[in-house]
Amino acid sequence: MIDSRAVVDPKANIADDVTIGPYSVIGADVEIGEGTWVGPHVVISGPCRIGKENKFYQFSSIGEEPQDKKYNGEPTLLEIGDRNVIREYCTFNRGTVQDLGYTRIGNDNWIMAYVHIAHDCVVGNNTIFANNATLAGHVKIEDFAILGGACLIHQFCTVGAHSFVGMGSHISKDVPPYLMVSGQPAEPHGLNVEGLRRREFNTESIKALRQAYKIIYRSGLTVVKALEQIEPLKAEFEEVAIFADFVAQSERGIVR
Repeated sequence: MIDSRAVVDPKANIADDVTIGPYSVIGADVEIGEGTWVGPHVVISGPCRIGKENKFYQFSSIGEEPQDKKYNGEPTLLEIGDRNVIREYCTFNRGTVQDLGYTRIGNDNWIMAYVHIAHDCVVGNNTIFANNATLAGHVKIEDFAILGGACLIHQFCTVGAHSFVGMGSHISKDVPPYLMVSGQPAEPHGLNVEGLRRREFNTESIKALRQAYKIIYRSGLTVVKALEQIEPLKAEFEEVAIFADFVAQSERGIVR
């Protein structure tokens, strides 16, 4: 299953059924789980832990040192879960000791060509990154978020669950869950209703989220006052509670 032209460090821990293509290089302290396919010309550096049934396409650079001038050779980590698809020319860096010490990518993510995920980022599950989406350091992407092509996420920003970031957008503040945003800088454009329906959110929950969105974004109230107005909806609908709590806890401020 390992091509004779691949270079695999004897200290790497590779499951028996992993496929590694020609001219790929697997470094020491790399673990790769069952059923994973590594195409040709992929470089995976350690420390790096990779789960099961992932696919890495050609010319990806996985687990390389962080692009941070404070990095001084510390043994930080990249963790990748299960069933992720990583397309051509993606670059994922390890963490730094100044923050988490690891970069983490969850399960079932679809990551297209030329995506960069920098040090200390945390990516959830079931996300989609279109071509050239770029995360600066310390970014968090929550479950089911979708990033359009060539969008840029500023360091320390969070993109909430089930949100949609339009192509070419510049994100410099937090994106609350369930929203659609786009622009340079990004602005809100309503709820990601189509995405919510596809994920079988019920009609009443979507209606409640619409109300909460209008209170936050169209009432003219301050965020604090708007959150007070949302309290009755928050008590009744879990989705609104997730939305309101995200807004309340945002340290960078929200796209607004």
